Amino acid sequence: MWQLVRRHGDDGDMDDMDMGGMDMAGSSSSSMTPLSADGVDFSNETQAMDFLGDLLDDTYLKIDGANYAKYFWYGIVVVVGIATLFNFARWLTLQQRLRAAARGHEKTARPKGILAGWLATITAIGREASYLQFTPTTKYLFLRIPTFGTILLVSTYLAFIIALEFADNNVAGAQYLQGLGVRAGWLAVAQLPLLVLLINKNSIIGSLTGTSWERLNVLHRWVARGMLLLAIFHFGFQSTAWQKYHVMELEWKTDDCPPTGIAAFAILLWMNLSTLAPLRYLSYEFFVVQHILTWFGFVVALMFHLPSTALSSRVYVYIPIGIYLADRILRSLMLAWNNLRVSRATMVQLDGGVTKLRISNKAIKRWRPGSHVLLSIPRFGIMQSHPATIVSTPKSHNGDLVFMLKGHKGFTKKIFSGANTSTEALIAESKDDSDVEKHTQVSQSTHIAIIDGPYGGSQSDFAAFDSICLIAGSTGVTFTTSILQDLADRVSTQGKKFPLRRVHFVWCVKDSNWAHWISDELEAAYTKLQSCGIYVKISVYVTCADKFTETGNEPKECGCECDKSKGPCCCVVVDEDDEGEAVDAITPAKEAANVAETSASSSQVDLTSGRKMPFLRCATFYSGRPDVREVLETLVDGADGESGVAVCGPTGLITTTRNTLVRISDERAIHKGTGAQGCYLHAETFS
Repeated sequence: MWQLVRRHGDDGDMDDMDMGGMDMAGSSSSSMTPLSADGVDFSNETQAMDFLGDLLDDTYLKIDGANYAKYFWYGIVVVVGIATLFNFARWLTLQQRLRAAARGHEKTARPKGILAGWLATITAIGREASYLQFTPTTKYLFLRIPTFGTILLVSTYLAFIIALEFADNNVAGAQYLQGLGVRAGWLAVAQLPLLVLLINKNSIIGSLTGTSWERLNVLHRWVARGMLLLAIFHFGFQSTAWQKYHVMELEWKTDDCPPTGIAAFAILLWMNLSTLAPLRYLSYEFFVVQHILTWFGFVVALMFHLPSTALSSRVYVYIPIGIYLADRILRSLMLAWNNLRVSRATMVQLDGGVTKLRISNKAIKRWRPGSHVLLSIPRFGIMQSHPATIVSTPKSHNGDLVFMLKGHKGFTKKIFSGANTSTEALIAESKDDSDVEKHTQVSQSTHIAIIDGPYGGSQSDFAAFDSICLIAGSTGVTFTTSILQDLADRVSTQGKKFPLRRVHFVWCVKDSNWAHWISDELEAAYTKLQSCGIYVKISVYVTCADKFTETGNEPKECGCECDKSKGPCCCVVVDEDDEGEAVDAITPAKEAANVAETSASSSQVDLTSGRKMPFLRCATFYSGRPDVREVLETLVDGADGESGVAVCGPTGLITTTRNTLVRISDERAIHKGTGAQGCYLHAETFS
């Protein structure tokens, strides 16, 4: 009985107390003699209590658990260190290309030298293994299957923690299961700092490895699941031991660890369940609030659960609390600085339920292409924010921030309803962006906007590639347009040569009128790039619009054979933003056209040459969906160095691009002696 009181009520000074001389009914586990239940009369409460005290004694078990918790962090440091080295090597390679091109060298996107060749080969092999992604059917779209690279990384992590749990467990006697449980508990609590590091907006891991916070989010969720697994081991092994020696009831009656542990476990279980996609997408704002509250509840319950005999385990709780508070303080300071002067947003309704916002903010002067902010407009929801990619660049739109948000529900639906209906209701233009905005200033309503960020923009510098392809679906064009505008601004103002020679901009929309969203931005970027000698091709694929369909019974260009006697069809499922809508697999326009039984009439669209529209004259419009394989083959085969692909849009578009690029890379044996050059892929989506 004395041991139980010592274990849970003692202060830290008794942690290392020598227990070897104690006279117990069983053999003391503090000695080197294995604990045995032989000779213990469990019907005798005194003997049962003495045995339970020996069973719970963690004098040596806590040392073992602490060591394996350290081994876990040694492994994490090694992995992050390797990723940091590769990230630095990649950054250095791209910088060398840019400097070489500025000095007038040719073909700078090709690897030169043995070391560069080896690095390119290793990179190509890694890309083939990591880019591959399974495409879920429409019915099970909520199951977001990660890329094979993510699956491999997560599997390695799970194998690592399981190996640490069971490796070299030489605890003999009755404490064998107790030893497994104690070690699992230490490993579980050791996950906490990593859990917080992977979710912080200003993540140290993200900065070192060149990965933005939203990409680390999937790892954050899997570390939480790994922690849940270890918590199950912790409770399961100990409960089995208590049941085996008939002291379960006694333990629950005399010890406060089981109830506090169950409380912490219940909260941890809920936190894991609530992060599953179906629940998370029901109401994301509610999910965020309850997730933060339950996190604090979990920390409190865990602090009550951790025994006083292992006070050093609480370090793994104090550290993440400090990391979280530091991140919140930094974000609060940035938020205060960004919004010190009131920012006002002008909002305009566009076709397709899209709202275009333009915000003048004097504090935010620099951001990377593809960056996003957490945007809040109190008029349409207090304490609500929404991630929004910045379409503009610091040099375009007079330095204003421009966004486009698809109206679905909640915040985005409210701002669409409250936006100006006139397409001319924009902030007054200036001479710096007269080539972008050609609207007349009219009476307009503006709203106070609060901006948190910018964040993201972790992709490689696309100016350092020989040829690039920017692929987007629906409002995913915000990401690719920001990259295109950044390239145009740099080549037209910096007065030096870049490795970039060719740009292919691909955009999939439901209706050709949607191309008005960013027609001014695309035309301005097209003109700047062309004037600097860079070949630019802009292709807009219209998946469903009256002017791209036929009213007769003949198959339309995208391959359907619907009865059109009652009007034009629109059978192609439209790719919307990647926010949980149903998305069919991509049907290439070229393949679909082969289904047609008759040749296209003079009124139909030529899929090879496309057609021009009265607006966005620099673009070619096609009916149906793009043949992603043909687009990427043209890119890779025509590249005189490493090429780059950026894709942003629905799940179907992203997975098709990933898998197609993997097949092309494998078929051409890229960087494996054939002379074929590598291809970098950056896929942007929120999950």
